[in-house]
Amino acid sequence: QVQLVESGGGLVQAGNSLRLSCAASGRTFSSYAMGWFRQAPGKEREFVATINWSGSATYYADSVKGRFTISRDNAKNTVYLQMNNLKPEDTAVYYCAADRRNNLGSPRADQYDYWGQGTQVTVSS
Repeated sequence: QVQLVESGGGLVQAGNSLRLSCAASGRTFSSYAMGWFRQAPGKEREFVATINWSGSATYYADSVKGRFTISRDNAKNTVYLQMNNLKPEDTAVYYCAADRRNNLGSPRADQYDYWGQGTQVTVSS
C-alpha cells in the first residue's frame, strides 16, 4: 500500500509559478511511474504529466507542455510538478498518482493504483 500526500497548492495570479510536491510512503516508490492529473469544477479529471520510474522519461498534456515540468527524487520519495506561467484555465484540484504495474508512465488515469487527496490550485486573472 502506498499513501500519497500532495502539497504546494494555493492562489496565484496569472503568469506566476507554483511547485507542487507529492510525498509517498513505502519503500517501493522508486519502482513506480508517477503522474499528475487535475480536475476543474464541472469537468472530468484530466491528465497533466507523467514520469517513469527513474525520471529519465516524461510526457505532458499539450495544454501544459513548455510550462510545466514533472520531476522526482527517489531518495526523498517525492515527485514534483513545477508550474510556470500559470493561466486561469489551470485552476483545478491537482492529484498525484502512482502506477505500481507499469513503471514507464501513462496518460491514462485507469492505469494508476494509488491516488492522493488533491491540492487546490487557483489562478486569478
